[in-house]
Amino acid sequence: MTRQIFFDTETTGLSPEGGDRIVEIGCVEMVDRRLTGNNKHYYLNPERPNSEDAVKIHGLTDEFLADKPVFAAIADELLEYLAGAEIIIHNASFDVGFLDAELRRLGKPKFETYVAGITDSLLMAREMFPGKSNSLDALCKRLEVDNSNRTLHGALLDAGLLAEVYIKMTRGQESLVIEAEEDATQEIVVEKIDLTQFSLPVLCASDAEVQAHEAVLADLDKSSGGKTLWRQLPSEKVMA
Repeated sequence: MTRQIFFDTETTGLSPEGGDRIVEIGCVEMVDRRLTGNNKHYYLNPERPNSEDAVKIHGLTDEFLADKPVFAAIADELLEYLAGAEIIIHNASFDVGFLDAELRRLGKPKFETYVAGITDSLLMAREMFPGKSNSLDALCKRLEVDNSNRTLHGALLDAGLLAEVYIKMTRGQESLVIEAEEDATQEIVVEKIDLTQFSLPVLCASDAEVQAHEAVLADLDKSSGGKTLWRQLPSEKVMA
């Protein structure tokens, strides 16, 4: 069983080293390339004010977040949910940097120690589409994923869009896996048949059929102005 979690955060700003904090976490689970619906979503009180630029992006005001739980209150539940899964994040260094900062405040190990691995879908997209814009919006447009509801950034919405983008980005891999599995499980049995037991009849044309055939050839020869090649070859070569 392959368990993958598509993960996204929204934050008060761009710098965890400067004290910015996480305000929203969205997780979408996929098992064996099927979305399960077993998702997680948290709004968090960052214990500090949002920057104006951040609010313009995600729309989560200080007033809205004031009564939400702090990261410490949901940390164990979140880590238990994520444990052992492959985590797929678009621009992973950003989100992991914030997670590591939050865990460090709680005296916990780095985020990577809790999960099976971290895959950066932005790096994947840059390899697949070099020289092009590979933002989540750009990928949605390129891969025909409907993101019309994305007027503001939202962690759960973006994690869901990322899951759809990832499935389309890796569709070729999926088809290869399916073919390999089918080839490995299907056993083709061909029974040997003794062909000597059959007597194959030889059908000869009747005189009328031979005359009709010659008439057709004569018409072809006439319409081509005598250029039908089979009439120019020696009879033994025609027979060969």
